[in-house]
Amino acid sequence: MFVDKAKIHIKAGKGGNGAVAFRREIYVPAGGPSGGDGGNGGDIIFQVNSGMRTLMDFRYKKHYSAENGEDGKNKNMFGKDGEDLVLKVPPGTIVRDEKTNEIIADLTNDQQKEVIAKGGKGGKGNTNFKTATRQAPRFAVAGEQGEELSVILELKMIADVGLIGFPNVGKSTFLSVVTSARPKVADYHFTTLAPNLGVVKTKYGDSFVLADIPGLIEGAHEGTGLGHEFLRHIERTKLLVHVVDVAGIEGRNPIDDFKKINNELRLYNEDLTTKAQVVAANKIDIISDSDEEYLNLKKHVNELGIDIFPVSAVTNQGLDELISYVAEKLKELEKIEEERKTHVVEQKEEEKVYKLVDENKYNFKVYKHEGMYIIEGAFIQRLIESTNFDDMESLSYFQKVLKDKGVNDELKKQGIKEGDTVKIYDAEFEYFN
Repeated sequence: MFVDKAKIHIKAGKGGNGAVAFRREIYVPAGGPSGGDGGNGGDIIFQVNSGMRTLMDFRYKKHYSAENGEDGKNKNMFGKDGEDLVLKVPPGTIVRDEKTNEIIADLTNDQQKEVIAKGGKGGKGNTNFKTATRQAPRFAVAGEQGEELSVILELKMIADVGLIGFPNVGKSTFLSVVTSARPKVADYHFTTLAPNLGVVKTKYGDSFVLADIPGLIEGAHEGTGLGHEFLRHIERTKLLVHVVDVAGIEGRNPIDDFKKINNELRLYNEDLTTKAQVVAANKIDIISDSDEEYLNLKKHVNELGIDIFPVSAVTNQGLDELISYVAEKLKELEKIEEERKTHVVEQKEEEKVYKLVDENKYNFKVYKHEGMYIIEGAFIQRLIESTNFDDMESLSYFQKVLKDKGVNDELKKQGIKEGDTVKIYDAEFEYFN
């Protein structure tokens, strides 16, 4: 089975908590703080494996978590970093954020790696909070939570050339003849339910990857049938070979078929209309290249600047000429693409999508509910978990952070008064200015 779309939930590792500890050596009567930092949580990394062809593995397992960092230890010993979790995906995989639908990563090259969810940073041990006036801090900082999100994986096959056309026009037979691929071939619609790949080798030694895209139908751009799944694979091809049944065995009109398929491409993605295309007028062995249907089709596509080749996938007629043409056309397209990249100075580096992990690090929200002022936020939760409310120095640090990060100002903006109740997760306080 070919799977080209999957939804999974990923969670990077939590950072280890900083430790509260003090030196207790026998000959050091007034030992200072010795709590080590927590280790960083493991990242979730996606890596391209060129040996993979589907997203099948992600169909059965939906949740993935990286290892948490270890807590800090006594004697200023740091906790161990959590191990990264590396998920292997086939080339051509796009990773999207399920909530925003934005592309997080575009994975195309073998062994390419991208960090999709960043592990939380380890918390600081009490050693970090020693000052001239605070000799024995009895508090540390908890580790940060790792990033957690649901992502959509989409696989767009990477092939040089895509075979397109209506069902049952001979694409699978064409692929089986010009490559070593062995797609299922039969005389009924939707024989091919998943794209097939094959490598074409010309008699001159050139080669390219050819993909038999399942037969399209009218309404494919709206998702009719398996339209979206099929059209997705066309986007990354460099050239399209449009197979048309020029014999019109099923009573179809070759020109109408040609127009309808191209219209589906245009409605799905306007950019597909600019993709290089060549027409393979298949089943020419049943008629001849002087037949009126073929001549009308040839005239129509030539007027559009598209070349056409009369071929027969059954008798091999015209296939060598078509394949040689496609190989040369690919060389031209690749040369044009290289020249374009050379002249675009601004694009010196490959474009990637980066996530600003710390962008919302200190975000919080304040709102009133049932007479209480509620404060929420990732860093707020981490702060409350790190505070020892029985220790004045820890409590002082807690209050300082709230002030420095603007929490107190926000409470005042919302009209808080002395004596009002403030709730921070499970802790409740009485507000004093």
